[in-house]
Amino acid sequence: MMNTGKDGASKKSYHLYFAWLISVIATLGSLYFSDIKGFIPCELCWYQRIFMYPLSILLGIATFFNERQIIKYTLPLSIIGGGISLFHYLEQKVPGFAAIKPCTQGVPCTAEYINWFGFITIPFLALTAFILITGILWLGRKA
Repeated sequence: MMNTGKDGASKKSYHLYFAWLISVIATLGSLYFSDIKGFIPCELCWYQRIFMYPLSILLGIATFFNERQIIKYTLPLSIIGGGISLFHYLEQKVPGFAAIKPCTQGVPCTAEYINWFGFITIPFLALTAFILITGILWLGRKA
């Protein structure tokens, strides 16, 4: 159902569009790092992907049909994915978190393929995307 303004004309909310755009950029970025740059994702990276990739599809469909009801389903995905990204980033940057070892096989979760400006790593980029998506969806609930 479309929002309508005072004049009865259709009023479209752009919250879904911006959240979808961020999720697509994050999804393509993760695919770039793994498929083009050859960075092997660690276990926590896979969990973050599990929460980000469906957002690109769900928010894309919801944007096309302007269905804001999807927010109640996508907001938890974004919040949980953000929590995983925050934990992963803290594990990379805070020495005490490295003792917690969710990554027991394959690439260690403390590995930093990129470290731009001394603090921007892949989990930081994912965390930024999840925070932006969460904020936009939160604002879009009532818009």
